[in-house]
Amino acid sequence: MHVSHVFNTCFFGGWGGAVYSQEFLPTYETIPEGASAVELPDITVELPDIACCFCPQAEFNGKSDSLFFNDGVRRIDFVLVYEDEDMKEIDKNRTFQKRKVSASLMKMGMELEAARSVVDEKLLFVKVHMPWDVLCTYAEVLHIKLPIQPNDLCTTSSPFNFLSCITKHFYPSEDLIAKETEYFTAPFEKDRLEYFYVKDRDLFFTPSMRSRMAYYILSRAPYEVRGNIKKFGVTKLLDGGVYKAAYPLHDCRFNVRSKEDECPNERYLLYNEWAHPKSFYKMQPLDLIRKYYGEKIGIYFAWLGFYTAMLALAAIVGLGCFIYGYTTQETSTWSKEVCDPLIGGNIVMCPQCDKECTYWRLNSTCESSKKLCIFDNYGTLVFAVFMAIWVTVFLEFWKRYQAELEYEWDTVEFLEQEEQPRPEYEAKCNHERINPVTRAKEKVPYTACGRCIRVSLGIGTVLFWIVLILASVVAIIVYRLAVFFSFSTRLQSDLKELEPFKEYVTAQMATSVTASIISFVVIMVLNILYERVAIWITDFELPRTKTDYENSLTLKMFLFQFVNYYSSCFYIAFAKGKVVGYPGQPVYLLGKYRNEECDPGGCLIELTTQLTVIMGGKAIWNNIQEVLLPWMKNLIFRYCTRVGSEKVIPRWEQDYQLQPIGKLGLFYEYLEMVIQFGFVTLFVASFPLAPVLALVNNLFEIRVDAWKIVTQFRRMVPEKAQDIGAWQPILQGVAILAVASNAMIIAFTSDMIPRLVYYWSFSVYPYGDHSSHTMQGYINNTLSVFDIQDFSNKSRPLQTPYWFNNSTTCRYRDFRYPPGHHRQYEYSIYYWHVIAAKMAFIIVVEHIVYLTKFVLSYVIPDVPYTVREQIKREKYLSQVILHETNLKLVTKRLKPTMNDNNTFLL
Repeated sequence: MHVSHVFNTCFFGGWGGAVYSQEFLPTYETIPEGASAVELPDITVELPDIACCFCPQAEFNGKSDSLFFNDGVRRIDFVLVYEDEDMKEIDKNRTFQKRKVSASLMKMGMELEAARSVVDEKLLFVKVHMPWDVLCTYAEVLHIKLPIQPNDLCTTSSPFNFLSCITKHFYPSEDLIAKETEYFTAPFEKDRLEYFYVKDRDLFFTPSMRSRMAYYILSRAPYEVRGNIKKFGVTKLLDGGVYKAAYPLHDCRFNVRSKEDECPNERYLLYNEWAHPKSFYKMQPLDLIRKYYGEKIGIYFAWLGFYTAMLALAAIVGLGCFIYGYTTQETSTWSKEVCDPLIGGNIVMCPQCDKECTYWRLNSTCESSKKLCIFDNYGTLVFAVFMAIWVTVFLEFWKRYQAELEYEWDTVEFLEQEEQPRPEYEAKCNHERINPVTRAKEKVPYTACGRCIRVSLGIGTVLFWIVLILASVVAIIVYRLAVFFSFSTRLQSDLKELEPFKEYVTAQMATSVTASIISFVVIMVLNILYERVAIWITDFELPRTKTDYENSLTLKMFLFQFVNYYSSCFYIAFAKGKVVGYPGQPVYLLGKYRNEECDPGGCLIELTTQLTVIMGGKAIWNNIQEVLLPWMKNLIFRYCTRVGSEKVIPRWEQDYQLQPIGKLGLFYEYLEMVIQFGFVTLFVASFPLAPVLALVNNLFEIRVDAWKIVTQFRRMVPEKAQDIGAWQPILQGVAILAVASNAMIIAFTSDMIPRLVYYWSFSVYPYGDHSSHTMQGYINNTLSVFDIQDFSNKSRPLQTPYWFNNSTTCRYRDFRYPPGHHRQYEYSIYYWHVIAAKMAFIIVVEHIVYLTKFVLSYVIPDVPYTVREQIKREKYLSQVILHETNLKLVTKRLKPTMNDNNTFLL
C-alpha cells in the first residue's frame, strides 16, 4: 500500500507506525493542487442548490433529543456550524473552502448531513458521522486502548468496609451511576479485531473516543494546497470565521432526561450527582467524568479532589494553631508590656519619617501587638514544620493515586510517540533533517538555528516581563514610602470624628491595606496583558505536540505569575524594615525616600494582611470570571435568539447556544490552583488560616467548575492525558522552596528567634538581672536608645507632642549600643547572638525537614503493589495474544509449503 511521504514524516515524525490506505489518511496529497471542490478524483457528488454545502441536506425530524442522523442509525460524532453568506468575493472564497473541507472529509470516509437552523435561517449545521471501518482505522492510528477481556484479578477489600453503611451516603448513588466493569486492555489493531472484547459494535467505541477521532480528522482536513503552502484544519477556519463553531454533542439536557431510549443520559447524571449544589458533600464520580469528558478533564478533577481532601488535615491543624494564638494573646508577656501604661505608655518612640512625623508612645500599637500574637507564636513554628512534611506526603500519595488512575484509565503507556503532532506544526514542515533515532529523512518546521532564535526570543520576552513586574514592585514601594509620610501627618487629624476607629487605623495599617489593594489591581492588569504575549510567543516557538505546547506555555505563565503574585509578599517578608539604618542616619531609596520601617511588633502582621487581600481578591475575581460571565453570556444569547414556545430545537442547536470552551481548556484552572498552592505553602508560617481559606475555596471550586462545564459550556473534545503534566515538577519545586521560605519567615520576619534568644540568654546572668528565664523586660531590652540631639537637620521632627515634656531620648527597634557608649549606635552583642541563632535555626530546620522529605519519598512507593501486578498481567495477556496471532499467521503460510513437500515425496 502507498503511504504519503507527508504522513510518514510529519504525522509520526519518522517513527515507524502502521501502514494504512491512502484513502483513509488525511494527507495534503488527497486534494491535488489547483483541483476544484467538485472535480476531485473518485468523488462525484452534485452540489445542492441550497446552502452551498458539499453534503446532502435533511430537514429536522422534530426529535429534540436525537443524537443521530435523520435515518436514526448513524450517530452524530461531531457538528460543524457555518453561516450562509452572500456571494461576495470574500464569501465565495469561504464557500470554496467549506466545499473543499467537505470533499476531503468524504474522501476520507466520513459521512455528512446538513440541517438548517430552527432559530436562525442563515445558520447551517453539518453533522459528521464516522463509519465502522473509519473508526477502526483511526483507533489504530491514535493507539486507543480497548478491552481484550474482563479483569480476572480479585481486588483487595478495604479494612474500612464496616463503615460502608455510613460512607455510602457520601458517594454518588450506585443505582444511578453503576460501577463500571474493569477490563484488561491493549492498543487496538484492526487486523486482530477478533481478539478484542466486542459485544456490540455500536457501543465498542465510546462517544468520547468517537469525538476524539473525528476531531483528529477535522483538524487535518485540507482546504488549500499551493506548492509548499498547506492550509488545513477546522481550527484555522474557525479563527478565520469560515465556520462559526465545531463541537461534539452533549448526550442530553443537563436537567432533563432524554426521551430517546438508547441515550445514557450521562450529562444528566453528572449534573445531579456531581455539579448540583445539593451534591456538594459527595465524592466525585471520576470514572463517569473521564468517560464523558476524557482523561484530561478527569485527571484535573481527580487532582483537585485529592488536593482538597489533603487540605482538610492541614486546615484542621492550622485552625488549631490560630485558636491557640487567639486564646493566648491576652497572656503574652511581651504584648502585656506593650499595652501596659507604666511600661509601653512611658516608652517614647522615635519618628518613622523625616520632619513631618513626630514622637509617639509604644502603647499606641497595643491592638496590633495583640493581633500579632495570634500569628506569631510557638504554635506557628510547629505548624510551619508540619506543613513542610504535609506537602511531601501530599505529593507522594498523589503520585500513588495517579498511578492507579493511569492503570484504570489506560494511560500507562501513553508515550510521546503516541501523541500526534499539532496541525499547526505539520503545516510548517518545510525543512528536511535526518531523524537521530531512525536515521530516516523527516520534515521539520525549522532548522536548528531557527529553533534557537525562536527559543531565545521566548526567553527574552519572559525576562522582559519579569523585569516589568519588578519595576511595578519598586513603584509600589515608592508609593508606600510617599503615602506613609502623608498618612503620618494627616491621618490622626482626619479621624478625629471617628473616635472608635482612631486607635485601630494607624499610618502603617492604612499604608499596608491601600498598597495591597493597588498591588492586587496591578497584578490582575499585568496578568491580562502578559497572557496574550505568552500565547503569541508559544505559538511562534511552534511546539510539536499539544503536550509540548501546554508545557511550554505553562512554564512561561507560571514564572510570570510566580513573580507577579509573590514578589510583593517576598518584599514584605524579607526586605521591608531590614535596611533602615537608625534615626540619626536613615537609609534612603533613590536618595529621596526614606526606607519604611516595620511596626514595633514586626512585619509579620503586614504580610498576613497582604496574603489575605490577594487570596481573597483572587478568589472573588476568579469566581466572577468563571461563573458570572459565562452565565450572563448564555442568558443574553438566549434572549437575543429566543423563539416561540411551539418550536422544537434539536440537540445540536441547543449545544450551539452554550459557550465555547477556550483553546487552553483547563489551563487557567490549574494555574489558579497552583498559585493557591504557593500561597498555602510558601507563606503559611505567617498565616496559619491559609489552608482553611484554601479548603473553603476549593470545596466551592470543584462544584463551580463542574457546574460550569456541565451546564454553561459546550462539550469539550476529549483528550488523552497520563498525568497533570508540567504542573507536577512545578508543585515539587514550590514544595522545596516552601521549606526555605517558611524557615526564613520565622527567622527574619517574625520575632520568634529574638524572643527565644532573650528568654534563654539575655534574661538571666550575665546579660540580664532576672534569676530565672523569663520574658519580662523583653520589650525594653529589644528597643535601642537614641539621643534626640543627634538628629540631622533633614530628619529632625518639626513638632513635638504636648506630652513630650523635656525628654532627651527616644527608642527605636534595633540592637545597637546607646549614646555615650564608646561604640554608640553600632550593633550590640545581642544583635550578633540573634543573627547567629537565626542562621543556626534556618540550617537545622532545613536539614531536618529535607531529610524527612527524602525519607518519606523513599519509603512511599510511587506505584502501589496491586497496580504493578495488574500492569504485569495486562502486558502478559497482550503478549500472549500477539504471540498466538503471529503463530497462526506463520502456520497459515507454512501449510502450502508442507503440502507441496508431501506431493513431491509421493
